[in-house]
Amino acid sequence: MPSNKGSKQLILGFFLANVGKVLESRDIQTASGGAVEWARRVRELRNEEGYQILSHKDRADLKPGQYLLSTTHRVPGFKREVSKETRAYVLERNGYTCQMCGVAAGDIDPLNPARTVRLTLGHIIDKSKGGADTPQNLRAVCTNCNEGLQNIAPPKPDRIHLLSQVRRATIDDQRAVLNWLSQKFNQKGD
Repeated sequence: MPSNKGSKQLILGFFLANVGKVLESRDIQTASGGAVEWARRVRELRNEEGYQILSHKDRADLKPGQYLLSTTHRVPGFKREVSKETRAYVLERNGYTCQMCGVAAGDIDPLNPARTVRLTLGHIIDKSKGGADTPQNLRAVCTNCNEGLQNIAPPKPDRIHLLSQVRRATIDDQRAVLNWLSQKFNQKGD
């Protein structure tokens, strides 16, 4: 009989059954019922619900992809308080494009071609380090960058570099850029 528990509860149960043991990311994802966003659920358990789940960022003896619930004692967590209006504003302001790697919502996911890119909001200064849930501290990021799967953040090109790239492109590519800009700014392209 299938479980009525959500992925976060399944992950929590797995951690609680293995307190003090090093757990691998693939096992956590399996325990979640195969949830795509299992890493987000782990962060929610840690940051918002106060479970002391450690990773390689916390302990040098843990490798990337390894996690450990050190104790069942919980520390005060925090709640995310991003309104729907703020979320919509930030996504639109950022052109529905990941501000780290440049993929857009609906593009083919570069790490999993069977699905499309999904965007979320990421903090510029992390909430756990005092960052606020304000538009100035939020940016659109794809789930890959948000989960650290795609650890790239190329610098944004300046206007001169951008224009030089468009000028060097083929006429068809220049038209594609014009059409994209026209749609973005609600104007009629050629």
